[in-house]
Amino acid sequence: MTGAPRVDIVIPTIGRPSLQELLDSLAVALAEATAAQAPALVGCYVVDDRRAAPQPLLINLNGQLPVRLIRASGRGPATARNIGWHAGQAEWVVFLDDDVVVTPSWWTDLGIDLASAGPRTAAVQARIEVPLPTHRRPNDAERNTGRLATAKWITADMAVRRQAMHQVGGFDERFPLAFREDSDLALRLQDRGWRLRRGVRRAVHPARRGGWAQSVRQQRGNGADVLMRQLHGRGWRRRCSAPMGRRPQHLLATAAGVTALAAAVAQRRRAALMAASLWTACFVEFSWRRIAPGPKDPAEVARMLITSVLIPPAATWHWARALVRRAPGPWPGGLPAAVLFDRDGTLIEDVPYNGDPDRVRIMPGASAAVERLRASGIPIAVVSNQSGVARGLITAADADAVNRRVEELIGPFDGWFVCPHSEADDCACRKPAPGLVQTAARELGVAVDRCVVVGDIGADIEAAAAAGASAVLVPTAATRATEVAAASWRARDLGQAVDLILSGPERIRP
Repeated sequence: MTGAPRVDIVIPTIGRPSLQELLDSLAVALAEATAAQAPALVGCYVVDDRRAAPQPLLINLNGQLPVRLIRASGRGPATARNIGWHAGQAEWVVFLDDDVVVTPSWWTDLGIDLASAGPRTAAVQARIEVPLPTHRRPNDAERNTGRLATAKWITADMAVRRQAMHQVGGFDERFPLAFREDSDLALRLQDRGWRLRRGVRRAVHPARRGGWAQSVRQQRGNGADVLMRQLHGRGWRRRCSAPMGRRPQHLLATAAGVTALAAAVAQRRRAALMAASLWTACFVEFSWRRIAPGPKDPAEVARMLITSVLIPPAATWHWARALVRRAPGPWPGGLPAAVLFDRDGTLIEDVPYNGDPDRVRIMPGASAAVERLRASGIPIAVVSNQSGVARGLITAADADAVNRRVEELIGPFDGWFVCPHSEADDCACRKPAPGLVQTAARELGVAVDRCVVVGDIGADIEAAAAAGASAVLVPTAATRATEVAAASWRARDLGQAVDLILSGPERIRP
């Protein structure tokens, strides 16, 4: 499998028994993979998203899958998926729902899908099959599940490029349900110029029978529709191929029902009768639309009649409740526009006034950390005080020679921004003044408030704050205790600093 794509699998779960079926099917598919282009499995992350879980999640692995269990504590599928993909390192992340089953050829077909993905393809969706009963008409719950076969950009089985996930900040955790969070991700990816396509691999989503009130609970998704409109504007449905559904009819039925009750209380019989007649017409039409295509057994008919009364007010309530809430602020996820590194003590060992390239020693983990940022497409630059030039201890050419040696050892940077002045010059560029950071942002063509400065002393952090940028302190033996205490974001090394930058402050505890 030399050169094969590397893959992590992320499975958020609420403890459904179907999780074991999925893991078993993955093991079979992995065992039967024979094609040369089959991807290399790096990790399989099962994220336990049960809200209250007194007992551990019981799964049988038989050593066939490198599964790691992670607790998410019921914060919703968007959060669970974010926790899962941040735990891995592979270039592709495959998100699977815990109620699908992959086919025996799935692993080989996944390799074909990833091999055919162009450099600007962010995601490849599987073909979802929903086997419906053939001996009778499908009921309402089964028909709803059947719509997944034609749904666009759902994460029941979606492979996403890690670089693309980093660029958009992963799933928006303001979507608390397993609804529209995948469409939101797809639109944000496309807004960044990425493409999404459908692959050849197949996953099966059984049409499991839900509880009698499942269709009523599903109306909570109306709130997610409001959020989609707030985030993506009027055209979001067209872009996602998401039909309006019956919200106008539900609003009409709810208004008629409320009017009928209010008129009856006010003893306005004529108005009450007219409103009740309209409600009845809405109820009959809606009920028949749901009953006609399904089985006519008494239990199913009774379920359709009862839920047809409850669905319109439930849909209206969730829609109106979301509508009156304050519009959401900007999603805090996403990559910074640029990362600006201090040089001495951060990227390389601090040798005072060094002008000799042969004395350059890279800090532990610096090369790998910087390479991860390059792979994520983030511009990287260096902002460095070099007062030795002003003091006459080294020349500007000496400083440039050391900088070239750093690039030989770590790789190229998108810019070098050096202050050659001493404290006595009282310049605007020497850290802790903001000048170097501001100049770097301007030359890189990015907003300074979307830059992150990484340094080892308080002057680096103060320069970032003065410019309006964020900062991560990576302390060394030379860092004062007061500087460590004052830093909002700290990391034990450059690797953890990059974790913090890529994942957000809530993902890591310095």
